[in-house]
Amino acid sequence: MNILFFLTPKQDVAFIYDDFTLRQTLEKMEYHRYSSIPILNRKGEYVGTITEGDLLWGIKNQYDLSLSDAEEIPVMSLPRKRDNCAVRVDTTMDELVTASMRQNFVPVIDDKNSFIGIIKRKDIIQYCYDRYKKEEQPRRRVCAEASVS
Repeated sequence: MNILFFLTPKQDVAFIYDDFTLRQTLEKMEYHRYSSIPILNRKGEYVGTITEGDLLWGIKNQYDLSLSDAEEIPVMSLPRKRDNCAVRVDTTMDELVTASMRQNFVPVIDDKNSFIGIIKRKDIIQYCYDRYKKEEQPRRRVCAEASVS
């Protein structure tokens, strides 16, 4: 199966640029109600992922700050616990499922390292669940027919 079947394209994904400030990042995450968000550079390449936890720990450990002070802090100055691993468009389903088990979304990049979108873990789970239900129905009929005989 082609992983692009699951892709949420870049134009439908909220993301931040690596030159955003802490305040811009907080406002974008609040508006979209995201707990983590991809970071891109201005060339459109995936740089990493920032989470609410990264923001909170960075504020707690590095700054005594007001919201207006947050306008002066580059988001990339905050340490990140980990970045979501990106996959290429030719990634196998096995690799995609493995990546999604460790993160809420999987960033997808093309052969030029440009960010093209994300694949949400819930979409992969929904696909697997639908396949499971489809495969289970014929077995139920066989079992029901066997118990009637």
